Amino acid sequence: MSFDAFFSTSICYGAGAPEAGWTLAFPITLPLAAIAFVYAVGASRLWRRSSRGRPERLRHALLFAAGWGVLTGALVSPIHALGERVFSAHMIEHELLMAVAAPLLVAACPGAALMWALPATVRRRTGKLTHGKMLQALWTFAARPLSATILHGIAIWMWHIPVLFEAALQQGALHYAQHASFLGTGLLFWWVLLPRSGHQQSYGISVMHLFFTSLHTGLLGVLLLVSPRLWYPENASGAALWGLSPLEDQQLAGLVMWVPAGLIYGGAALLLAGLWISNSGTREAAHALRPG
Repeated sequence: MSFDAFFSTSICYGAGAPEAGWTLAFPITLPLAAIAFVYAVGASRLWRRSSRGRPERLRHALLFAAGWGVLTGALVSPIHALGERVFSAHMIEHELLMAVAAPLLVAACPGAALMWALPATVRRRTGKLTHGKMLQALWTFAARPLSATILHGIAIWMWHIPVLFEAALQQGALHYAQHASFLGTGLLFWWVLLPRSGHQQSYGISVMHLFFTSLHTGLLGVLLLVSPRLWYPENASGAALWGLSPLEDQQLAGLVMWVPAGLIYGGAALLLAGLWISNSGTREAAHALRPG
């Protein structure tokens, strides 16, 4: 019995059409359920602890629910099952992980809620562990904008190398590693670049890295769109399910990476550029009003 056969169950709408089913894979559904439970416990404890800041905590909870919902939909809904046979569905799944779920989860600032779900002794031990010199040095390096952008870019381009992409389709463990690297580097990327309270980050640096990411992911999308040959023949076996030829399926996948995903990265850059200009104007006005 294969890795996927042992660890997953597909709920199908019809016999012989597993592509249209919901996939319940324990290595995915159990962590999703555990994260939701832990967050709910921690958020409820913070809610009861103090009435101050509740509107902000409610906003964070809604953002977390949205991010968790998109993440679950990408990994469990028929999008995932279709992605095994239809390349454009596979691309939609990946973009939902990196460009939709990841920024929503980062914007939710879930760290406090997740920590407060732990017993007090575990919280203290976790705090001590995170202050270790080696871990601190590793995190300081990874959390630099340039490092986060490079790691995210490497994950995107590496897994689109045909031999690695098709290996991930054939081996469940590699497929989970592919998803984990997309989501993990996406979370790091957005966590480093998005503004948040208590984090001093130059808007200009964030704008530059977001635009760069929109450009290189757009380039990969264009290469898929204009290529006259199939990059991943095994992932196009079900293209007819969407009324497409295998090459049209690849072109649609490239278009998804180029336009919608590029608009998210580029749109975030434009939004931060607007905030940068607005904040600069506010600081200049405040400076002009100072006496002397």
